[in-house]
Amino acid sequence: MKKLTAILLGAGHRGADAYAAYALSFPNELEFVAVAEPRQDRREEFCRLHNIPAERSFDHWQLLLDQPKLADCAFICTQDRMHFEPLMRAVALGYQILVEKPVTPDKEELLKIRELARSYHGVISVAHVLRYSSFFSKIKELLEQGAVGDLVNIQHMESVGWWHMAHSFVRGNWRNSEESCPMILAKCCHDFDILLWLVGKPCRAVSSFGSLKVFKAENAPKGSPGHCLDGCVHRDSCPFYAPRFYLENPQAPSGNFRRVVAIEDTDEALLAALATGPYGRCVYRCDNDVVDHQVVNMVFDGDVTASLTMSAFTEQCQRTINLQGTRGQITGCMEDNRVVLTDFTSGNVTEFKLRVPPTGHSGSDTLMMRTFVELVSQRLHSGSHEIPTATNSKNRSDAVQAVESHLMALAAEESRLQGGVLVSMDRFCTFQEGG
Repeated sequence: MKKLTAILLGAGHRGADAYAAYALSFPNELEFVAVAEPRQDRREEFCRLHNIPAERSFDHWQLLLDQPKLADCAFICTQDRMHFEPLMRAVALGYQILVEKPVTPDKEELLKIRELARSYHGVISVAHVLRYSSFFSKIKELLEQGAVGDLVNIQHMESVGWWHMAHSFVRGNWRNSEESCPMILAKCCHDFDILLWLVGKPCRAVSSFGSLKVFKAENAPKGSPGHCLDGCVHRDSCPFYAPRFYLENPQAPSGNFRRVVAIEDTDEALLAALATGPYGRCVYRCDNDVVDHQVVNMVFDGDVTASLTMSAFTEQCQRTINLQGTRGQITGCMEDNRVVLTDFTSGNVTEFKLRVPPTGHSGSDTLMMRTFVELVSQRLHSGSHEIPTATNSKNRSDAVQAVESHLMALAAEESRLQGGVLVSMDRFCTFQEGG
């Protein structure tokens, strides 16, 4: 396989640490040759790690895409509301595309991307990494084998984790729906995508309830300041007290949250950033507005039903699932990498313990990158002019499919805002196309 070259737009945690890190582990397969990133510290670190010269380092994605085509692939990992324009520009330049999820929270932009993906003579993939996980791949395999007969219902739980909620969705970049997108899209577009993939049929309608219950000013402890380090008297009783949260919490540092706060991973740099920065704020006194819990009910063609529960108030950040069919049941926890199949006829219970790479999303990040690199390499060097489509099994995360799951999430949010009314997907999408 010939080595691919790539540019990176957005050298944040996902772009630099989850995806571009693949090039450091497999330099014979992928090389990054240019980067655009507004934060100087992250941009300089990325250039150092990937040996990128100064003339190919930019502080804005537009400056990079103003250049002639520099590589085979473009990884678009900017913030949620900054994907659409660079994606369109990169396609016009002829790049093979991997775009971070969510692609965009704008419904009209989603529909335009879907039409583009249907006609583009190249690859447009969305980083729906869970489709590549050993866990969900095994479940899909069992369903296709008929192991549970006809699928009837799915119960899916997205346990956000109290610490992940506080870091990313109260203090962090995904706290405010106007700046990023609704929580159900930001955190759960993965989950809608997986449900759509497992059912294998279109979603007909959704309904949803949820709210921001806890992380708001009316729940702030008496006398709590704007920043934890401004002498908060509740430091010993509040689980979200920022210095303890980042210095002592055994879970948050393992998620590379410290590097998000301060790229120089020392206690001194961390405390300096917490003193005045966004991650040192009181969780009850931020400018957040996204929900901290939400439930969504769905019905698919063939009368298959599914429910998705998302909650911030869990110890672990994990996904659990329960699939019920006419002849059996499948249960499992993704983070345990364990799938259990029960056969109703024989009573046999079969457990599958899966081995995965030691990377993010239970190995999914690495598996997605490997598949994307292989797909693009075959596409560029085989001489084929086949257009990847939703039926092309080689591209599990084709943008055409990704748009469908994004629309499901946005329809769920519309339902929630209207008090849980049933939203028809046909009506929702037709309304969008009509403006």
